[in-house]
Amino acid sequence: MLKESKLAYMLGDKNYPYLRVEPTVKYADNKYVWWTTLLEVIDLRVYYKSIFGDYKSVDGVSLSVKKGEIFGIAGESGCGKSTLVDGILRLIRPPGYIKSGKVFFEGINLLELDESRINKIRWSRISYIPQGSMNSLNPVLRIEEQATDALIEHSNLTKNEAKRVIEEKLGVVGLPKEVLRSYPHELSGGMRQRVVIAMAIALNPSLVIADEPITALDVVVQKSLLKLLKDLRDNYGVTLIFVSHDMAAHAQLVDRMAIMYAGKIVEVGDTEEIFYNPQHPYTKLLISSIPRLEKKEIKGIPGIAPSPLNWPKGCRFHTRCPWVMDICTTHEPEMIQINGGRIVACHLYGESGRQH
Repeated sequence: MLKESKLAYMLGDKNYPYLRVEPTVKYADNKYVWWTTLLEVIDLRVYYKSIFGDYKSVDGVSLSVKKGEIFGIAGESGCGKSTLVDGILRLIRPPGYIKSGKVFFEGINLLELDESRINKIRWSRISYIPQGSMNSLNPVLRIEEQATDALIEHSNLTKNEAKRVIEEKLGVVGLPKEVLRSYPHELSGGMRQRVVIAMAIALNPSLVIADEPITALDVVVQKSLLKLLKDLRDNYGVTLIFVSHDMAAHAQLVDRMAIMYAGKIVEVGDTEEIFYNPQHPYTKLLISSIPRLEKKEIKGIPGIAPSPLNWPKGCRFHTRCPWVMDICTTHEPEMIQINGGRIVACHLYGESGRQH
């Protein structure tokens, strides 16, 4: 089933690409809701040039995000999460470059657009809460000046219209309009983060990508921000990609999630299923390393992550995996579907494995 892409219309594309509508339904609030694939990433590769060779930070990632869901991307620091986000948003700068792949958003491949057309999409259709966003605010400008400038840059709003919009969105995130007259250093960390979220949703984008939005905040502020992000989806229909190494935050917030390791996706599934019945060995060890209230010894993941300059042959987790087999050291596992909608890249579930 197909439907017209609003983004194609906005960009003046006479070919009118179409969105793909999933052939399955989700039953909610006594209504059948058709899921639409809002974002689809196909075999994306993002590398960084160096004198030693290419750092293959994102090396063949494919995933899809459905309209109206909160989708999580989890994994250890350095696994490629932030580079994946930058690749989707076309924010890669030298020495980085996009080697290959496709990124379809509302039916259009973002990697084929020129800079002027991609600039129309940023903020208006796809918005971004960057890692370390509390420090992304200009310390010498009042919130009003930098917020309205950003809105005017990516829309046809006048300065007065932009001010009214940002005042409204500050209210949505629980801040008074008086915040506009403040400098960033006059606000707490949680308030600065809410300002950045207000700016991100100001132009009513279809998709917001939040990269480590709760890092370096105390647990009370973290909880309130997670609730705010969930409210944005529930009350305003925002589709959200939540990127974090914090597995507990994923458990509280996201509907589906992808586990990333060494530049690749190793498992995708519903959040509850992944936490209660993880399939990939890395996912199992990652979840077992979460601190718990019970007085149990925290289990770390043995070994160290490999270098993106020289990924190991075969499965990239085999040097740390307790269930490693001979085939794991020579052949890279493909993503296969098991148990309904669960997708996993592991030889344990293939023809050579012990589990089926």
